[in-house]
Amino acid sequence: MTSASLSETSNVDNIAINRLSQQFLLEYPKDAANVLEAYPLEEMALLLAEQSTATLVRIWSFFPPHIADQLLPLLESRAQKNLLLVMDTPDCAQTLNRLSKEDKQRCLENLPEDYANDLQKLLEYPERTAGQMLDPRVIRLLPDNTADDALRLLRKQKHKPIRKVFIVDADQQLQGIVDITALALSEGDEKLQQLALPPRALISPFDSLDEVADKLTQFKLDILPVIDINGKLLGAIQHPSLLRTLQDNSLTDIQAMVGVSREERALSKAWFAIKKRLPWMEINLVTAFAAASVVALFEDTIAKFTALAVLLPVVAGQSGNAGAQAQAVTIRGLALKEITVRNWLRVLLKEIKIGVVNGIAIALTTAIGVYIWSGSIGLSLVITIAMIISMVMAGMAGAVVPIVLTKLGQDPAQSSSIILTTITDIAGFMSFLGIATLLSALL
Repeated sequence: MTSASLSETSNVDNIAINRLSQQFLLEYPKDAANVLEAYPLEEMALLLAEQSTATLVRIWSFFPPHIADQLLPLLESRAQKNLLLVMDTPDCAQTLNRLSKEDKQRCLENLPEDYANDLQKLLEYPERTAGQMLDPRVIRLLPDNTADDALRLLRKQKHKPIRKVFIVDADQQLQGIVDITALALSEGDEKLQQLALPPRALISPFDSLDEVADKLTQFKLDILPVIDINGKLLGAIQHPSLLRTLQDNSLTDIQAMVGVSREERALSKAWFAIKKRLPWMEINLVTAFAAASVVALFEDTIAKFTALAVLLPVVAGQSGNAGAQAQAVTIRGLALKEITVRNWLRVLLKEIKIGVVNGIAIALTTAIGVYIWSGSIGLSLVITIAMIISMVMAGMAGAVVPIVLTKLGQDPAQSSSIILTTITDIAGFMSFLGIATLLSALL
């Protein structure tokens, strides 16, 4: 076989391999993303830059955030631009928000100026507000436009599905909303003002995501218009985008409750995790010494009655569990707007009642177990009284801590577990050892 024939065969093989690779990336994007994650980032960027926008978008959704955030700035400018333009605007803004200042600026400069300006405005809104979730790329038409005008415009919008058309006046003030189904069934020359319905709900860009979710649920909407103080349409929030964000927020709330940064991910760099976690661990150490100092106050009592040291974790553990239950319900109530700071007394009284009833039930069970173990009626009485007091105090703390943090303008989930654990430990130790000291004659 001649060298020319070998070269031709090699070229055919390369073409076949490339086509098979592209087919694999397009039809099995999840598997492809898993395979690509093993490659160096620079090689991944080169390979993805050769793919069509449709293929790139399908694969991108399966990359974990820490990979996507490192990969985006490395993409060739054309691929990067196409990817960002096809993304939902809120997702695009949140992606850019996680990048370094320099990478973010380079990405924005690579986009059309008007869209880059829209993204920049979203990035300026406070975190966890409607403004960061709104999509400014909604279809806006004038009341005098016809159904045919709207349908012609919709046919050009191939980058994402569209369910609603927004009717605005010359000043961009929202006049009504037209469902795409109504457009499809209307006469071609029918004016949009005749098809438009008034919006069932509106939201400000500074309202919280919880308020957005509440309105979407209350009015059973899949899209919610966002307007400024003058009634000007800024954009809309799509239900799927909000759902993804709320799911992410609920997971980061769990991290925040125990002093872990919301930005940390499972594969974040170790030094980043250390910088975020260490300060809260130091704070937790201080609070642990505060709880230990309570035990030290009753050192003589513990030395005299060593059984108390064995039972200390029982009281502290039960009070901690009671406090965590009250805290979880209170944080959920604040997040879903079931309660506000003004309802603090009602919530507190409820937790006191729960603490008394549960405390008595748990205390009786504990007393029986302690009596069987120690044979001491006095010790059983001490732990009974201590268990009731500590569980009531823990329930009160679990309700009050999130409400106080909210009143102070802080995130009620932010490290509230660290604060609560300190309170419940001190309450448990103080009640148990204090009552044991007072009733030492019975032990």
